[in-house]
Amino acid sequence: MIIGHQKQWDFLKKTAETAKFSHAYLFSGLGKLGKRTLALKWVSFLFGQSIGNLTNHPDLIFIEPLPPDSAKTSTGKEEIRISQIKDLIWRLSLKPSLAPVKAAIIDDAHLMNEEAQTCLLKTLEEPKGKTILILITDKFQELFPTVLSRVQIIKFYPVDNQEIKDYLKKQQITEKDLEEISEIAAGRPGVAVDFVSNSQKINLFHEKIKEIEKISKSDLAFRFQYAKELSTNPQKTREALDTWTLYFRQKLINAIINRQPTLGLRKILNFLQKTNFLISTTNVNFRMALDALMIEL
Repeated sequence: MIIGHQKQWDFLKKTAETAKFSHAYLFSGLGKLGKRTLALKWVSFLFGQSIGNLTNHPDLIFIEPLPPDSAKTSTGKEEIRISQIKDLIWRLSLKPSLAPVKAAIIDDAHLMNEEAQTCLLKTLEEPKGKTILILITDKFQELFPTVLSRVQIIKFYPVDNQEIKDYLKKQQITEKDLEEISEIAAGRPGVAVDFVSNSQKINLFHEKIKEIEKISKSDLAFRFQYAKELSTNPQKTREALDTWTLYFRQKLINAIINRQPTLGLRKILNFLQKTNFLISTTNVNFRMALDALMIEL
């Protein structure tokens, strides 16, 4: 289900109907906006298939980052490797089996390592046959300028809050949860969908908020011990940082609305976003990054 992004969809649909589409696109915008969902919807429209029938479709290649322990060449973080891009290029060189074109979606494209991006350049510049590539990212600045220059960029923005509420109303949730989820989502449909699909997510969100409120009132010894325990689980670290970012972003919005001081909140939010960026895209030591964050809270 697509929530918002009507202009982007109308544009893509028209290019498909007129067969005047580019060979490569970059869907750029914040995470959880629905970029991947729209990409799949467009491919299904191009193929004349429902989204559900795209699974294992011979003419669709889906590339996503591999976990750090899945190959000896791992750098310690998730990444898209040159072997994946080489395989993609080979598969794109084959003629379509069932669909009118071959399509590829590279999710989290900014996580292509340098070798992978370099390998992809020639295909972006000189595509073979009837192919369409869709790169998806929320950190376009991590892509080579030479990659960016070879794709048509389609930007995605937070959707109107009312559209998220309209979606939530159809899910038969309580009015209280509807208001809370739409506020937390802050224009990102993917966040709302996640909360609806997991009934325990709101409770988990509240637990993490209680944690950060407790941490902000505790001494440094307690904070460093918490950081030590959290740093041993990268997945929980990312989840906690995502939740804390949502929490402080909403606090900042409320402070602006109520004309209250915002400097401290802006500083914390910027540091949270910086920490999240570092642990997601570099080999920074989780413990050191979290210790630095604990000092700022």
